[in-house]
Amino acid sequence: MHRHDCQLCDEMLAELTALGRTLALPPIDVVDVDADPVLKRRHGLDVPVLLLEGTVVCRHRLDRGELLRLLQPGPHAATRA
Repeated sequence: MHRHDCQLCDEMLAELTALGRTLALPPIDVVDVDADPVLKRRHGLDVPVLLLEGTVVCRHRLDRGELLRLLQPGPHAATRA
């Protein structure tokens, strides 16, 4: 989730873009949290939010370690569905 004129949002997107140059990341869909009343109510000021298959990976700052952990194949993959 992203918000217009949000420095943290822009920073996370830049970090994900840079990370995507070295790793095969799933496609990044940038969703404007303010464009959807349900998302705005659910996430409010807790943006940016990085989701992987509908599960929150991190909020506010990129948690690179958690993202990489969730992208690894293994037993935790079932919890990502």
